[in-house]
Amino acid sequence: MALLVPGYSPGFRKPPETLRLRRKRPRNHGAATSQSPEAAARRAALAAGLPLRPFPAAGRGGGGGGAGPPAARRNPFARLDNRPSLAAGNPDGPPLSQQEAPGPFLDSDQENYLLWEEKFSERTTVVELSKPLHISLSESDIPSSESTELPVDWSIKTRLLFTSSQPFTWADHLKAQEEAQGLVQHCRTTEVTLPRSIQDPKLSTELRCAFQQSLIYWLHPALSWLSLFPRIGADRKMAGKTSPWSNDETLQQILMSDWSVSFTSLYNLLKTKLCPYFYVCTYQFTVLFRAAGLAGNDVITAIISPTTRGLREAMKNEGIEFSLPLIKGNGHKKKKASGTSLGYGEEQVISDEDEEESFSWLEEMGVQDKIKKPNILSIKLCREKHEVQMDHRPESVVLVKGTNTFTLLNFLINCKSLVATSGPQAGLPPTLLSPIAFRGATMQMLKARSVNVKTQVHSGFKDQFSLEITGPVMPHSLHSLTMLLQSSQSGCFSSGLYTHEPTAVFNIHPPLDKVLDKKIVHKELANCGLHPKTLDHLTQIPLLGKSSLRHVEMSDYIYNWRS
Repeated sequence: MALLVPGYSPGFRKPPETLRLRRKRPRNHGAATSQSPEAAARRAALAAGLPLRPFPAAGRGGGGGGAGPPAARRNPFARLDNRPSLAAGNPDGPPLSQQEAPGPFLDSDQENYLLWEEKFSERTTVVELSKPLHISLSESDIPSSESTELPVDWSIKTRLLFTSSQPFTWADHLKAQEEAQGLVQHCRTTEVTLPRSIQDPKLSTELRCAFQQSLIYWLHPALSWLSLFPRIGADRKMAGKTSPWSNDETLQQILMSDWSVSFTSLYNLLKTKLCPYFYVCTYQFTVLFRAAGLAGNDVITAIISPTTRGLREAMKNEGIEFSLPLIKGNGHKKKKASGTSLGYGEEQVISDEDEEESFSWLEEMGVQDKIKKPNILSIKLCREKHEVQMDHRPESVVLVKGTNTFTLLNFLINCKSLVATSGPQAGLPPTLLSPIAFRGATMQMLKARSVNVKTQVHSGFKDQFSLEITGPVMPHSLHSLTMLLQSSQSGCFSSGLYTHEPTAVFNIHPPLDKVLDKKIVHKELANCGLHPKTLDHLTQIPLLGKSSLRHVEMSDYIYNWRS
């Protein structure tokens, strides 16, 4: 008997058909005989608050007199980007609502924007990032500037993905002579100037050698079976890897001794302005050392992020003078101006001296004995609470300037907590990254890979070309690569930039003592190993604050970027 019931599906063999029949079932069974299934579905849509959809034409849908088999319904688990837009296809064909009706909150224009996330994710595939012009914008992602130059970005990038309508075949399969020439150009700091536009980039030996030159960086220590950047949060990637030094104190001492020599060599190069900058990457924090003249500073600077109260107290005990640029106040005393928020609390952090002064008016009124004042211990505990609350946050960034950077050097060399004592990174010295060679360093190459994909547009599909760069991309490499692409892609490309987040705060703009003469700075740093245009770029005052470049587009040789 069950088989004679219309619409019954034994064993739930046809779930789409069963769901369709249930959705069209009218609420008023008495009036069901006088209403068609289309009218019942229309009333159900109105009751649910959904937009009305046109009825399918006779013979196309599952209504209208039962003429012909019901049309195949769209798979609800299919990707949204398979849905054609109103402008696609034959204009004389059926409307979109007849083929597949969009949801109640979608229209034909919003569909394209749902394909992209507001923020780039490292899990995004090459195909998904091959249409950067269709990325949705949030309020913080509104293009910040339009100019012929990018703002300086002192963060370390882990991945770059360039896309263009022109191929990147010139970046593939360098000849042995071109690879060797690129290495020599880097070691001799050869200045390469490319034309504004290259007609045939694949045949340009000069371009290919310059590309090889821009991918080189220097690293210590270098262990081929371990990825030594990033170090923060890398325990999971290093788990299970061979580490013979983890339980060998003698081997650990040898590694730290070699590391100290390399670290000191880098600082001496920086001090003599033969090295523009370098990074010290530990398992807990990262330090950026910059030579005098860069980022608008007239002395050597070091920025540490993130920090903890324990690290700051240890630096204070060693006599290192530092400041917290994102906290109102100077030196170790931290104040919050009235009406400003520190981002981690609304209460003030004040010194003991200021606390005593704040209660002096009670003595003048003669009521100091009638009002209970907080004791010194309570004040200290309150202050320590707020100091701990900003640990591991961007607000904890520390700035060290001048001769204190040398004291910081000795502090880091002798700091026992600089190296992990347990876990996969136990006994492994911090990673040193530099744009130039130094004692004990190993030459490394950023990995480059070009991919050609098909992307969907209103009229069908078109070729989209991409170039992926992975590895610790430092500021000079980012600038050099954008200069190369400006020539090779005829001033039209876009890029997604993935930042090592703990280093984004390196773009803060601390107070400057004086304005530097760029001509003098260029003359003093002429032998630091950077291209003159790159050097001029790095002497700019940082403007990005706690953020970093996330997306860059160039159109007709004009940059449009957002952070």
